[in-house]
Amino acid sequence: MSYEILMARLGFPDSERLRRILEYLMNEEEAKVAAALPGTAEEVAEKLGMDAERVKEILENLFFKGVVFPKDFQKRDYWRFAKDLVQLHDATLASVHMKDPEYAKMWKEFGEKEAHAKMGQLLAMADFKVWRVVPAYGAIKDLPDVLPQENIVEMIKAQEKIAVVPCSCRNVTYLAGDGCKHTDEMSLWHCIQFGRGAEYVITRGSGREITADEAIEIIMKAEEDGLVHTWPNTGKIVDRRVTVNCNCCEDCCEFFLSAKYGNVPIESLLEKSRYLAYVDEDMCIACGVCEERCPFEAITLEDVAKVDEEKCFGCGVCVVGCEQEAIKLKAIRPPEHIPP
Repeated sequence: MSYEILMARLGFPDSERLRRILEYLMNEEEAKVAAALPGTAEEVAEKLGMDAERVKEILENLFFKGVVFPKDFQKRDYWRFAKDLVQLHDATLASVHMKDPEYAKMWKEFGEKEAHAKMGQLLAMADFKVWRVVPAYGAIKDLPDVLPQENIVEMIKAQEKIAVVPCSCRNVTYLAGDGCKHTDEMSLWHCIQFGRGAEYVITRGSGREITADEAIEIIMKAEEDGLVHTWPNTGKIVDRRVTVNCNCCEDCCEFFLSAKYGNVPIESLLEKSRYLAYVDEDMCIACGVCEERCPFEAITLEDVAKVDEEKCFGCGVCVVGCEQEAIKLKAIRPPEHIPP
């Protein structure tokens, strides 16, 4: 019964695939404790008729697995189960310790057969897009009137605590498939954590603390590899809700996979930046690099490159890759486009 309770909380009450994931993470005793949350170890022990020290031991073990979360990472005296499927996915997979191909295959199958479609359809129905694209620094650094909340370098410099972990999505692709076609997550991690998110991964040992300069180096390499910067859809650079900067690709990222399997447009899940790519036709040699790099299929090649304005997200990946400097970004949306 405990597994069923947890499956229902995660929104997939009848999923045998999710059940297998939970059984991998927890035995029946551990699942019973997780299902009795939220609460302190003492409260759970009383509720279940268990020894409080045993409950504490179980909660500590599940914390380091990424299944349960304390209100205070140091005291660890009040606990809850993962708040949603994304948190369970990211916490258990975005870790230096996660190296099990079988576990990754469980998530890959669950995503492709059930989770991606449902998540895509649910997010597409929402009134507000919770994530937005931040343009590549290499594409906007010389432009006028760039806002602080769209300058990824300044956004990172503003953070007080920073850490990095392996990307959960690319861990699945790497362990369960052929790996990412854009970058090698095993040689350079790309999931940058801030504030409470950084404190979490440092305490848990799932990643490592880094400096702002180290984070910016990761950002620059991500742009070179053609990854798209994404950020919570808020104009606040430092905020309790701002805990991660993802650097996404269309073959691994949950945004793209949810849109694909949910059969919904990616623009219904992810907000565009204020920018639009355009081509200087006099400089374009029709080499095709921008078309190949564009993750949104917004560029086609004729005598010169052509940008589909409806599909362009203003990510700047094309600009960074153009050696001819023939493709550029321009601001087409007002500052109010980014929610305050």
